[in-house]
Amino acid sequence: MEGPRKSSTDARWAAALGYHTGLMTTEPIRTERLVLREPEEADLPSLVAILREPDVARWWPGFDETEARLALLGREDVSVLTIEHQGRPIGAIQFHEQDDPSYRHAGVDLFVATAWQGQGLGSEAVKGLAKYLFQSRGHHRLVIDPAASNLHAIRAYEKVGFRKVGLMRQYERGPDGQWHDGVMMELVKDDWR
Repeated sequence: MEGPRKSSTDARWAAALGYHTGLMTTEPIRTERLVLREPEEADLPSLVAILREPDVARWWPGFDETEARLALLGREDVSVLTIEHQGRPIGAIQFHEQDDPSYRHAGVDLFVATAWQGQGLGSEAVKGLAKYLFQSRGHHRLVIDPAASNLHAIRAYEKVGFRKVGLMRQYERGPDGQWHDGVMMELVKDDWR
């Protein structure tokens, strides 16, 4: 999930470049153990607490309640969904869509509470969203771009069928002020499990 510092100008540029803007309005996406649904105001305290967990904040730094509210409830450039497990929020997953017919694809990103990591729930959320994006939104290709050092996330995405397609050197600035590499991964509908 990109940082919350998006402006209306960013949304206009996204629209001009062919990216789908606006919130998703659909029935919740249900998997075996999860519900992926539009976030509600009541989710915010739980999601902010998750973003503050050290193992989550390492990859998603700098979210206070105001920034989290903008990133999770006020986005126009991406669709954000709460990941619900056993009736409570355990994270969030988002997607953006490139609607230009020559480059049509969707990008995905997510975070999951530390207590629920390592149980296949992140992979299950990505798989559920992939099914929705392939079958209901008509995409043929999905991308995700974890930090190169986030091996746990990379393995979770590989379980769904994502493949590494490139190393993006000095891709994002970390909370330490240094540039860090990212991995570009993709899942093509023909390879989807």
